[in-house]
Amino acid sequence: MKHWTTMALLSLLALWAALLAPAGALAHGSDDGPPGGPVAGSADTLARLPDGSVNVPMPAQRRLGLRTAEVQARSAAAALELPGRVVMDPNAGGRVQTLAGGQVQAGPRGLPVPGQMVRRGEVLAYVAFNANPIERANQQAQLAETRANRQLTEQRVQRLESLEGTVPRKDIEAARAQLQALAAREQAIGAAIGAREALRAPVGGVIARASVVAGQVVEPKDVLFEVVDPARVLVEASTVDAALGTRIAGAALSGLPEVRLQFLGAARALQDGALPLSFRASASGPLPLALGQPVTVVVRLRQGIEGHVLPAQAVTRNAANEPVVWLKTSAERFVPRPVRLQPLDAQNVVVTAGLEGTPRVVVQGASLIAQIR
Repeated sequence: MKHWTTMALLSLLALWAALLAPAGALAHGSDDGPPGGPVAGSADTLARLPDGSVNVPMPAQRRLGLRTAEVQARSAAAALELPGRVVMDPNAGGRVQTLAGGQVQAGPRGLPVPGQMVRRGEVLAYVAFNANPIERANQQAQLAETRANRQLTEQRVQRLESLEGTVPRKDIEAARAQLQALAAREQAIGAAIGAREALRAPVGGVIARASVVAGQVVEPKDVLFEVVDPARVLVEASTVDAALGTRIAGAALSGLPEVRLQFLGAARALQDGALPLSFRASASGPLPLALGQPVTVVVRLRQGIEGHVLPAQAVTRNAANEPVVWLKTSAERFVPRPVRLQPLDAQNVVVTAGLEGTPRVVVQGASLIAQIR
């Protein structure tokens, strides 16, 4: 009995030790690392360290496509960002309006739709003049009276011609002239009854806007169609600096590096409290612009500015919405650095404060580093 009691006690001690072993491992750690995931800042994982820097192992850098470059301070052209919009070139576009008003009727190819190509002079639609009943009755009465006078004059001409030689020649010629006038008057009044106006394309291009349907009654002030050449549009920027036009060296559209801008000039009259600046847009291919589209115009000035030139994609925002760039301080460590910058062109910015010397800056993939938590 004593032997069995000793065996049971040893079994209970062994079971107790087995139960306590995992708890000791959890309390003191193991060679395979702590449970629940890696510790932030370990050398083999993506992690944001307590000081705000980020640890990115070399394999992860290749997967994320990170690229860095050493940048030096140099002189660059100062630039400004101006709000703008795409407008019609008056020499390559036009509006279609009616002169008298009336009811819209489809043209030979039906009513055009936005995006449809049209030729200069092509009939886009018809506008049928709708007179009120009294005006129509007066026109029909005039037509009937003119037709009756024309018939009487025609008979008189025939009688005079039959008496040629006995009546003066001038009477016969006067009767013929009166007959011709009455015939022309009859034709004009007849054409006016039920007449319609042909709306033609002022230029060749694309229908940018169409605001009519069949049967719609329109007024002379209504703009029915807008036709624009898609390869010739203008960009109009706004500024409150009246002397800015004399300091512009070039311009570009933010986010659209394929579009080239040619400065045409600055207006000398304020519109809505701002001075318009006109630019002609061009590109090697189709222009990715539409009438009325809001754009940001990056204007390069003639004076220079000192700073580090970086691609615009190298700049991200921190939690305080401040612009920051990421510096590579070691093989796998990246540190955010708040900076002050100005736009340079459509693709680059110039950092005027926050960088010193020749730092190694992340120029590709900075937004991916900023997302690491």
